[in-house]
Amino acid sequence: MKLDILAIAVHPDDVELGCAGTLMIHAQQGMKVGVVDLTRGELGSRGTPELRAQEAQAAAKIMGLEVRENLGLADGFFRNDTMEQMTIITAIRKYRPEIVLANAMDDRHPDHGRAGKLIADSCFLAGLRKIETTADGQAQEAWRPKQVFHFLQDRYHQPDFVIDITPVMERKLEAIKSFSSQFLAPKDHEPQTYISGSGFFDSVIYRAKMLGKMVGVEYAEGYTSAKMIGIRSLADVISENT
Repeated sequence: MKLDILAIAVHPDDVELGCAGTLMIHAQQGMKVGVVDLTRGELGSRGTPELRAQEAQAAAKIMGLEVRENLGLADGFFRNDTMEQMTIITAIRKYRPEIVLANAMDDRHPDHGRAGKLIADSCFLAGLRKIETTADGQAQEAWRPKQVFHFLQDRYHQPDFVIDITPVMERKLEAIKSFSSQFLAPKDHEPQTYISGSGFFDSVIYRAKMLGKMVGVEYAEGYTSAKMIGIRSLADVISENT
């Protein structure tokens, strides 16, 4: 299955927080979008990997994904090495996305930054034909996404561009709420965490409002890019006076 946009993120729920709106906007435009989660989030203080998998599939339905796959790397202990890169290269060649959305290159959670670099490196290496991979017993062809964009997470980084997600903001919040073990969690026998209270959930809304205000829309998601970004028409640029 060839995808137009593939979001690759280290933990189930990273995509929902960082780029769910972008995926939904482009799905509405007829593009094929999907998600690859690197780990099962098994080190999370709340819930279980099995519950997280169920929550991830519920969120996938809300977002209208073509596919959601989990690569089963070790949460907290994955490394940017040959074995991990080859696993991600195989997934990239399987879905052949034009654009990859990835974790931030630096963030509060060390997994995020490490994953951001791992994903970016793997996207480049996936385009080298002398790196051989197979899927279902068949040799894969080399494939390099045209762009890799990193979504903002906990720490604020000045975005290189933002995407208006106003029409799908409510659905983004629904997708986040699918992870009921993690967000807006009840004060039960499990520990309260940095992300389990209402304050964190509110901060997601405030961030989207702040990024939207910068360009004159209600809600937006922000991205950084290592490559220069080109546009086909100045008419595509959103003005804060719009």
